[in-house]
Amino acid sequence: MSEWARELERIVAPAIARSATLRELLIAPGALARTGPLARRHFDAASAVVFADEAGFAAAGAQVLEGLSGAGFEASCHVIPARPLPKPTTELAETFRAVLAGAPAPALPVALGSGVINDLVRHAAFRAGLPFLSVATAASMDGYASAGAPLIHDGFKITIPARAPRVIVADLEVIAAAPPEMNSWGYGDLAGKIPAGGDWMLADALGIEPIDDAAWPLVQDNLHGWLADPAALAGGDHAAIARLFLGLSAVGLAMEFHGSSRPASGADHQIAHLWEMEGLQRGGQRVAHGACVAVGCVAVLALYDWLLAQDLGRIDPEAAAAAAPSLDAKFAAIRRAFDDPRIITRAEEETAAKHVERAALEARLARLRAIWPDLRARLRNRLLPAPRMREMLRRAGAPASGEEIGVSPDHMAATLCACRFIRARYTLPDLLAEAGLLDQAVQAVAGGGGANREEAN
Repeated sequence: MSEWARELERIVAPAIARSATLRELLIAPGALARTGPLARRHFDAASAVVFADEAGFAAAGAQVLEGLSGAGFEASCHVIPARPLPKPTTELAETFRAVLAGAPAPALPVALGSGVINDLVRHAAFRAGLPFLSVATAASMDGYASAGAPLIHDGFKITIPARAPRVIVADLEVIAAAPPEMNSWGYGDLAGKIPAGGDWMLADALGIEPIDDAAWPLVQDNLHGWLADPAALAGGDHAAIARLFLGLSAVGLAMEFHGSSRPASGADHQIAHLWEMEGLQRGGQRVAHGACVAVGCVAVLALYDWLLAQDLGRIDPEAAAAAAPSLDAKFAAIRRAFDDPRIITRAEEETAAKHVERAALEARLARLRAIWPDLRARLRNRLLPAPRMREMLRRAGAPASGEEIGVSPDHMAATLCACRFIRARYTLPDLLAEAGLLDQAVQAVAGGGGANREEAN
């Protein structure tokens, strides 16, 4: 048995057994041929509607439709353009729901594709009260097994509660044939769990959000192994692709168990979501989510490298709390950072939800000062230095710097300062801001002068 197959049995299969929704995950060469029988076994439906973009349908659409028809479903398809990249909006998801409403009932929604298609179908199926099937065409994101749909609603990207698919089919031959950059985006999305883990450690250590004893080990205890061979992934190696897909699936299950995206998402995703809300483009095309996360991952790790070189034992909690901006001052910063009134309103709500007043902040900073030696040692043991992560991403074929996706140093600096406003989740930029260190850290990192922890320590 291959190593990835052993990991499927040892790590992921027990998590699937615990899932409230996901019943089967099939990862294998030639898995596409089993789509019809799997669908018939797990779904009691008269019809099936395959949702895809043009690229996803070209990769596997004919075979999926044939398999579903052969299994007794009245199969049809709804295909949208692949260029420009489909935008993950609730408005587009509602058009999918309308298609489902017109299919013979009960209908089986089938998501054929990668990130955006799956999130659109997930939202549409949930709104229609239907279980769905996912057929992956690339290992490009962590949302296949997720219960949430990250979509843009009224200009603001949020994760909308939904349901995981009942069945996931991942044909390694199809995924290996995907454009190489798509699997590199999945590697970038998985790499983002490194700084996201650091952010959760901060929130846990400061008494803000405790680490989940089930979700944390499912992701963090296996993460470094899943990221260990980026070059093989770039070369299309089936075993490397399978291990990446396992990792991405485990993350989705961890989000289901925890009830939020905390196991998968920290400041790296706040950065990515901000760029996605801005409509970041490179070469006339929207920059993919995984590419944004990859660059955000390196930026946050660079902030950690800078932080871990500091002696937080020198913090004066009383002075830092006195100098910290009020909630009104944060609102003023939000209005300077954003133009869209819808985003401003939502950012103010998110920021207010995690704001603490002076006495509570002083107590938090005193706690940070007291625990810093132990916390710093644990962070060093858990995180990867930014230069090492940058090299791993590039070996996987993923972007690793802002310039590679059209983000200038000034744009990066603005993003690092503003990303904390769009989520109530406590992450590294919040800690830096509360300690009065954010501007200094951002100036060092965005200008390319972030601390090199491997050399300095």
